[in-house]
Amino acid sequence: MCHVNYLCAEVFSGRRFYENDNPDMIDKTIFQDKTAAYYTLGCKLNFAETSAIGRQLLNSGVRRARKGQKADICVINTCSVTELADKKGRQAIRKVIQENPSAFIVVTGCYAQLKPEEVAGIDGVDLVLGAEQKLDVVKYLDDLKKKEKGEVVTSKTHRIRSFVPSVSADDRTRYFLKVQDGCDYFCSFCTIPFARGRSRNGSIADLVKQAGQVVQEGGKEIVLTGVNIGDFGHTTKESFLDLLKELDKVEGIERYRISSIEPNLLSDEIIDFVAGSNRFAPHFHMPLQSGSDDVLKLMKRRYDSTLFRHKVEKIKKVLPHAFIGVDVIVGVRGETDDYFFQGEEFIRSIDFSQLHVFTYSERPGTAALTIDYAVDPRTKHARSKTLLDLSDRRLEEFYLSQQGSRRKVLFEHTKRGKKMHGFTENYVKLYADYDASLVNKVIEVEVGAYDENEMAMKAIF
Repeated sequence: MCHVNYLCAEVFSGRRFYENDNPDMIDKTIFQDKTAAYYTLGCKLNFAETSAIGRQLLNSGVRRARKGQKADICVINTCSVTELADKKGRQAIRKVIQENPSAFIVVTGCYAQLKPEEVAGIDGVDLVLGAEQKLDVVKYLDDLKKKEKGEVVTSKTHRIRSFVPSVSADDRTRYFLKVQDGCDYFCSFCTIPFARGRSRNGSIADLVKQAGQVVQEGGKEIVLTGVNIGDFGHTTKESFLDLLKELDKVEGIERYRISSIEPNLLSDEIIDFVAGSNRFAPHFHMPLQSGSDDVLKLMKRRYDSTLFRHKVEKIKKVLPHAFIGVDVIVGVRGETDDYFFQGEEFIRSIDFSQLHVFTYSERPGTAALTIDYAVDPRTKHARSKTLLDLSDRRLEEFYLSQQGSRRKVLFEHTKRGKKMHGFTENYVKLYADYDASLVNKVIEVEVGAYDENEMAMKAIF
């Protein structure tokens, strides 16, 4: 943590901000009768953080703009996981500026951290906040007057130390609770450690309080999110398993889901705990990235296919009905035809429920760029289609295997036509005729037949 009077932020224009700036000294009268609009790109962690920013501004007197209303402040939380994400970020920023030409434009998120000057150079951007500053946004708002040039406030990645718990609900019944941030793994293809800093987390006590607040707001389901959640406890000398045990005690939460967790950090003890828990859902999501051990080495991943297979088999042994989602990247540098076929063969041999297939995108500053062999775009596309087709078949098989079983479904607020949707504890999507009395309630139903139009199984009461 920065000491008092130590300049912790690099400022390229405008005011300088210090660690000891007191939020209570900020003139909040500038926020009276002001409205804000929020735009989020990327992962669920970003959504949780945007929600935290919104709560901070609301507490300062800024109301959320109604749909179609011109906002006084626009906050855009960006992603930079791929080159396409950067492009979408630029498009979103320009669109927001076009729709709100007089608004004070704040851009934050991974794209803002990695390429702050590029973002600040977009005509109409007023303030660019890095990873260290985004959850303290009020501190950096002055008179809300448009700037001739975007002001940039970021910290060098190695100085990013703060952690602010955040939780979001959006329009769903599920809440997303941020429990961890940053990553120490430095995989060869990934920019996340540069965008979000080193691994850090909140305390178990603080996160349990956050879960309690979700209960007070009427939430029934919490998804635990983070960049590398299995690394929880790195800064507080606690453990992820201890966090799960304490959250499991919070009365009022019907179910928790663990978001993506590294297979080497998903211990057998965690799997056994989930199997014996009444609140943690039989739903796991693990990044495999490649089924080829040679490619995993090139990626600098911390496991091999043997360990990954063990985790899948362990889950299915204690939770036969569990949903297992798997992340895969195709077309990384070094992925020859032989390596891809080896990886495909491995993937076909494990009992997963769905693949999330990503096409490799070269990112500046990553170690992968030193690998000579590059995969052409056409081959990348073909490999992606192969695995996506496999994923579709496996997901259909998993859904059909659940037909006739009795599961607990949590119906969401969103109404689509005359139907409503929700998910079972093992992540099977169900539909039913809309009934407002069922929203945000956990109901035991029978899983009926699959409906292609609804892309869900029918809930039979």
